[in-house]
Amino acid sequence: LGSYLREESARLRRLHRFYEKVQALHQDPEASVDNPLLAFSLIKRLCSDWPNIIYSGEATGNAQALHASLREVEQELPGAEDLSGAAQALMRLQDVYALNVKALANGVFQGPGAGHPALYNPSRRVSLSADDCFHVGKVAYDTGDYYHSIMWLEEAVRLFRLSYGSWNPEGWSSLKDALDHLAFSYFTAGKISHALSLSREILRYDPSNQRVTRNVAKYEKLLEMGMGKSTRPLRRPNSTHLQSRDAYEELCQRPRGQVGLAGGAMVPPQPLSAPAPYALLGPLSSQPVPEQVLHLGCSYETKSSPYLLLQPAKKEMVQIRPYVALYHDFISDAEAETIKGLAGPWLQRSVVASGEKQQKAEYRISKSAWLKDTADPVVRALDQRIAAVTGLDLRPPYAEYLQVVNYGLGGHYEPHFDHATSRKSPLYRMKSGNRIATVMIYLSAVEAGGSTVFIYANISVPVVKNAALFWWNLRRNGNGDGDTLHAGCPVLAGDKWVANKWIHEHGQEFRRPCGANPWD
Repeated sequence: LGSYLREESARLRRLHRFYEKVQALHQDPEASVDNPLLAFSLIKRLCSDWPNIIYSGEATGNAQALHASLREVEQELPGAEDLSGAAQALMRLQDVYALNVKALANGVFQGPGAGHPALYNPSRRVSLSADDCFHVGKVAYDTGDYYHSIMWLEEAVRLFRLSYGSWNPEGWSSLKDALDHLAFSYFTAGKISHALSLSREILRYDPSNQRVTRNVAKYEKLLEMGMGKSTRPLRRPNSTHLQSRDAYEELCQRPRGQVGLAGGAMVPPQPLSAPAPYALLGPLSSQPVPEQVLHLGCSYETKSSPYLLLQPAKKEMVQIRPYVALYHDFISDAEAETIKGLAGPWLQRSVVASGEKQQKAEYRISKSAWLKDTADPVVRALDQRIAAVTGLDLRPPYAEYLQVVNYGLGGHYEPHFDHATSRKSPLYRMKSGNRIATVMIYLSAVEAGGSTVFIYANISVPVVKNAALFWWNLRRNGNGDGDTLHAGCPVLAGDKWVANKWIHEHGQEFRRPCGANPWD
């Protein structure tokens, strides 16, 4: 009888532990995933933690039912690629917004410098666990990115010790893994003494580990030979070879300001005072010259179009050269939701032009879909509105279909041109010339990040829901405007949706004719 009671008691304890783990996976079911830390944790729970619990020994008694339930939804759950992408997104946010790893893991989104305002203030602070930090570091480690792996694994080790106490057996395996990966990261980065210290620490508690023992001997020999004493700081990788990275990131880090207007209320321009757009430019901006100031401001525009007579376009000039204008209240909430709903089922990973082909790229992380004007009356009406505001011909083949893009966790598009810079570009397959202009419509708001920045023009335009950003990609002589190099900053918090309309140069000969100056 005593043996039976002990077995039943042990079984009940196992069931209780299993129940607690399952309950933990259901935490905050109604919580918003706008916070990137919550989004990462949710993806990790669905991709990794749930299968680990369901296939654990504690679930043996209910294995058949649990496995059947998992198989029903397995295709809809995030996969290993999604989890890896989420970890890379956190590292991208860390880099672009100069976030401190320790503060970020604790739910604090503080920009560079002590006096810099917080980039994002969530209503409820969310922290990453030691295992979360270990996973981010492991993703960096697996790709040979030891700059990031060291920072995230250091934080994982610190949190493992806080969670379990120094070398509590319950957390030993996870802590050992973190120390092991951290030691090898330091070794590969040329920090041999750090690797040796961490490896010796592992052996104090796992003296039979032959691999670590061999590593210790190797590190000691290298140090005796005078190797591995580099004091140079680790250099952050630049996998996409971005030449304008510093300028791009500085623009992304600028505090979110308003582009002139609030709630669509039009303010007449004041002739000799800097209008609102210059509030965006920050400390690196040059002083605007008087002739530019005279032309910057806000206005109602009809373009002599019957379409705009009863409801003029609310135009705000953001920049003269390159020509960049923002049209407020360009679409309604209902129209934006319709477009998002139409595109949703067709979203696929966005691609970029590479020579004569199109392919996925790390410098553009988003999902996109294309909508014909026949897809819905809303799309057709939007095309008519764009034609009226721009004065350009959007009839096929003079414009591309409407591209709808969704930027989720850390979604971004590094500096690029919209127009083709090579005659071999797939853009020329339309037989309608290069992209003369871009209209980008913001279909949603975001809590932080996601600004559109023009690198050489030194301007940053935050997301303005329902507004449309317009710029010319080509000069009047048909050459590309190098000042239109632009980027979509990573989404720090929220879900960014935009719709792009690219208009080509053919068909616009009399709508935007060449100027008298051949260099214009």
